[in-house]
Amino acid sequence: MLNASSSHLVLIPSYNPGEKVFETVSAARQHWAPVWVVVDGSTDGTAERLVEMAGLDQGLRVIVLPENRGKGAAVLHGLELAAASGYSHVLTMDSDGQHPADRIAGFMAVSIREPDAMILGLPVFDEHAPALRVGGRRISNWWANLETLWSGIGDSLFGFRVYPVEPLRRVMKRQPWMRHFDFDPEAVVRLCWLGIRPVNLEAPVRYFRKDEGGVSHFRYLRDNMLLTWMHARLFAGFLLRLPVLLARKISRA
Repeated sequence: MLNASSSHLVLIPSYNPGEKVFETVSAARQHWAPVWVVVDGSTDGTAERLVEMAGLDQGLRVIVLPENRGKGAAVLHGLELAAASGYSHVLTMDSDGQHPADRIAGFMAVSIREPDAMILGLPVFDEHAPALRVGGRRISNWWANLETLWSGIGDSLFGFRVYPVEPLRRVMKRQPWMRHFDFDPEAVVRLCWLGIRPVNLEAPVRYFRKDEGGVSHFRYLRDNMLLTWMHARLFAGFLLRLPVLLARKISRA
């Protein structure tokens, strides 16, 4: 069994992920301890089986929330518990099998060497990746880089990443956003505003077809409207912070 880290944990928010969640959690446990799963009001029966898995595995903790509140809200709940337990960093990953568990240890090692940074996954897509999703993220990435004066965000949407707990908690508790699909891009922009340096590491991503057990909660119109509203807010915040960001960029040049 892996020795449990006292500073870094894997945090997996999960909402109606289907059968892939059990493979995801098992794979994460092969590469790290501890692993925490925050079940965000799932109604597909996965919560009960995850609780059973945790009962047989001291390195796995499952937190079940009574109702669905969104990915960001689930992550924030996990951050609060992690902080209370003395953890300084969390690696977030999706529960649907898209993210590479075999990269966990490598990402954690970089975070341990550079604890003041956030370690961002840079997705490497295979031939199964939907062209609409791959192309659409370039727009969000362009805006995220503009809003941070090109501070080095490789990909704003890829949720496989290591965050320092305290800065992210502070950011989320100061404002009411970042509770849904908008969590990942807004987190990296706002952390960049705080001076948290991004470090990008490549990580393969796989999109599973429905017949392979793939489950997607992405809704093109709804989620792109959410991202548009998010970037409108961030751009307004960027304009207010522009003198500070410019001064920081000049000082680092």
